[in-house]
Parts: sequence; C-alpha cells; structure tokens
Amino acid sequence: MTEVFIALGANLADPKLQIRNAVQALQQLPESEFIACSPLYSSSPMGPQDQPDYVNAVAKLTTHLSPHALLDEMQRIELEQGRVRKEERWGPRTLDLDLVLYGQLIIQDERLTVPHYGMKQRAFVLVPLSDVAPALTLPDGQKLAELVAACDCSTLFRLPD
Repeated sequence: MTEVFIALGANLADPKLQIRNAVQALQQLPESEFIACSPLYSSSPMGPQDQPDYVNAVAKLTTHLSPHALLDEMQRIELEQGRVRKEERWGPRTLDLDLVLYGQLIIQDERLTVPHYGMKQRAFVLVPLSDVAPALTLPDGQKLAELVAACDCSTLFRLPD
C-alpha cells in the first residue's frame, strides 16, 4: 500500500458539505484505506476574487490503486458532486480534488503531475497537509515543516469543528 495525500477544495453549493461528502466517497475507494482528514480551513480564492472563499482540507490514505486509477476515481467523485470542468482556471467549483503526493513518486505526464505543481506555494495545501503528516519529507528531500514555516498563511483560517 502506498501513502497518498489528496487536497480537497470547494466554494459552491455548501462547501463544507461538499468536503464532508467527498471525504465519505474517499472512504469508499476500492483497494484503499482512509487514514485521516485534516481540519477544515477557509482560504481566499487564488484566481478571480469575485467568487466565494474556499473550504479546504487534506486527506491521507493508503492505496493499491495506481496513480492514474486513483486520479480516475477522484475525477469520478468530482463529477458525482456536480463538478463542471470549464476553461476558466481557478474559477469557482463544487469540488476540486488534487492528488498532492503519491508516496515518494515523481510523475509528470499529460494527465498528472505529482507532487502537485503548486503545493509548495499554497498555504491551503501545506497547512492541512501538516495536520495529517507533520513529519513528512517531500520526494525532493524538502521537509514539510520548513515549507509551512516559510509560507504566507495570512488568508488561511481554521474553521470550527
């Protein structure tokens, strides 16, 4: 079984409920064991600012699914929760699931980039990731704790449980 981390984000159609439903769907993935989910956080949108704030979390799982099979399952969950893929980058969405890390693999192909290409600059990924894996070292040898210490967390707020 490979340890994987999935970032969850939503800012439409009751985002907290979208994240909770996504966590339930991740708990049902075949050939996988759900380990933990971080607390929920609120963050300002990355792209156009004329959209609601996001609710974010990171889930930790172990899986026998290949990276691309896991991606297929994540995209199925997004579609089941009303995700519509548009040309607009960083626009509002009911659910966004990103495969942040797949063990210590480095993958770069037409469908998948792992580690996730923007994770090191995104407090809404780094902070919840550190909640579920505080001692994590990335495939390039960087320590997660050092990335968290260096990131701007001024627009990230932990939501009450």
